[in-house]
Amino acid sequence: MANPVNWFEIYVDDMERAKAFYGKVFQVEFTNLPGSDESGEMWAFPMDPEGANASGSLIKHPEGGPGMGGTMVYFACDDVSNELGRVSDAGGKVLHDKFSIGEYGFIGMIQDTEGNMIGVHSQK
Repeated sequence: MANPVNWFEIYVDDMERAKAFYGKVFQVEFTNLPGSDESGEMWAFPMDPEGANASGSLIKHPEGGPGMGGTMVYFACDDVSNELGRVSDAGGKVLHDKFSIGEYGFIGMIQDTEGNMIGVHSQK
């Protein structure tokens, strides 16, 4: 049985600001997804179609907007502390420092530059 999530989209108001935030916190570069709706813009996180876990994109589109309380996306990482340590310098806020979720590892909560809440998850 496969994990149920295979794609995610994080809505943004300012694409360049959002790409800078996520690029700095997660140390990644984005790829423009051509063929998106002409009234929208999508930039994909790095992805391996044969790899485990889900990939997704930042999206700027008139039919959706960022904000707290919507979809919660958790990013896998080696140690939650590393990503949390880069959040403030990238313009975001740490909402909840690293904490244990028992046998499932550790998580932390972040507010990005667009107002979205996201999580980070690690086993150590």
